[in-house]
Amino acid sequence: MEAIDENTNNSIKVSARNQVIIPTSSSTTTSPSRNPRTRFSTYYDVPDISPTARIICKALVHASPDDIESALSGMGIVATHELVNEVLKLSYNSPSSAVNFFRWAGRGQKLLPFAWNLMVDILGKNEMFEQMWDAIRSMKQEGILSLATFASVFDSYCGACRYNEAFMSFDVMSMYGVEQDVVAVNSILSVLCREGKQMMKALEFLDKVKDSVPLDVDSFAILLEGWDKEGNVVEAKKTFGDMVAQFGWSLQHISSYETFLTMLVRGGQTVEALKFLRVMIEKNCLTGFKFFSNALEILVKQNDSANAVMLWDIMVGIDLMPNLIMYNALIGLLCNNNDIDKAFQFLDEMVFHGAFPDSLTYNMIFKCLIKNKRVHEVGNFFCEMIKNEWPPTHLNCAAAISMLFDCDEPETAIEIWNYMVDNGILPLEESANALLIGLRNLRRLSEVRRFAEDMLDRRIVVYEVTMQKLKNAFYKENRSMRDKYDSLARKCKTVRI
Repeated sequence: MEAIDENTNNSIKVSARNQVIIPTSSSTTTSPSRNPRTRFSTYYDVPDISPTARIICKALVHASPDDIESALSGMGIVATHELVNEVLKLSYNSPSSAVNFFRWAGRGQKLLPFAWNLMVDILGKNEMFEQMWDAIRSMKQEGILSLATFASVFDSYCGACRYNEAFMSFDVMSMYGVEQDVVAVNSILSVLCREGKQMMKALEFLDKVKDSVPLDVDSFAILLEGWDKEGNVVEAKKTFGDMVAQFGWSLQHISSYETFLTMLVRGGQTVEALKFLRVMIEKNCLTGFKFFSNALEILVKQNDSANAVMLWDIMVGIDLMPNLIMYNALIGLLCNNNDIDKAFQFLDEMVFHGAFPDSLTYNMIFKCLIKNKRVHEVGNFFCEMIKNEWPPTHLNCAAAISMLFDCDEPETAIEIWNYMVDNGILPLEESANALLIGLRNLRRLSEVRRFAEDMLDRRIVVYEVTMQKLKNAFYKENRSMRDKYDSLARKCKTVRI
């Protein structure tokens, strides 16, 4: 088989003396969007380029195609194998320059298979397929063809969306002395499944080769990863079933199992994933900590606390000890679902698993207690937080003060405020204004005045909306109270200046 590129007639041939003969191409077709390598014209942007390679790249940029070989020869540079490889790796976006350099480097020496494979890859990635096959035929004459060469061919054709030609390349491998084995099959599958966008092509290819090349466990692993990227749970189940039927259960396949289980969880089929997980445990195929961590993260995003707890129980049941991050994730999920009692249960058991609660742990629970107006528990839990030296955040303090006043528990609210002031829980503005509004609503205006003056002495800003509400309350009282408000108002203006 030979693939033709109508845009160019450049070719690669090898003489009987192992001399590379590469006529200068008249034109090339490049695909910069498909390859991330550096252009020769930006060789100076490559931080680790060697001085000799930099000189060659500069010559390749500035010399005309007809003068490149003479320019290189006049430099007196020895084309070592390392230098050849380095320059070729930089040449993906300048295939014509690469061809000229490759021809020059091959004069008088036999280039190594790695350099030839680089040249094949450069030509293929730039869709210069006729020249690519010329190079492959030359490699066959040299006896240096390998699966790596064809892996590059598969990748280039698939990258150009020329899938049938990739499959035909597989068909002719034996003609070039390279075995059509399962590793070659997996090479094509890897390319097709890499982004999860050509899974139907992967199945089409497998249908062609299934009778001649038995698949191995890696084949199924590649397919599972592809289905995962495509998000096709139905096909993943079929592939997983075929894998287990052919190879049974084994710890050697655990990474594939984890890919499949994670895909089920991500696809909202956690109950089924847990069933498979229990079967795996029965077969002594215990999955690792990473799977549970990833699955829990997905369930948190899905706000699925029920399945998260079941997953957790399985994890602890096989003696995998969760860490603080996982505890916080689960407790946060439970709090988000207002399951405060369950959150307390996990808080109490943390220390037995060597995970000690931190500020986030306490504040998530404290916030949930506030949200659910568990008045007495808010007070008790506040004391516990202080005792364990993990005080509430300033936002939780403000929310607690507002809730406690609304639920007729002003003394605890005042206690929280005093703690904030005494211990520097900053900023204080939200809590300060919540305290003043709460006292105002209870008509405790003398305390409003006392706290407000102290706040203003501390340069704490009292909001205009708060002052307006205080004005309404004070002005409903006697003249003396009005005067006291006016005094507060004047002082408040000085703080805002």
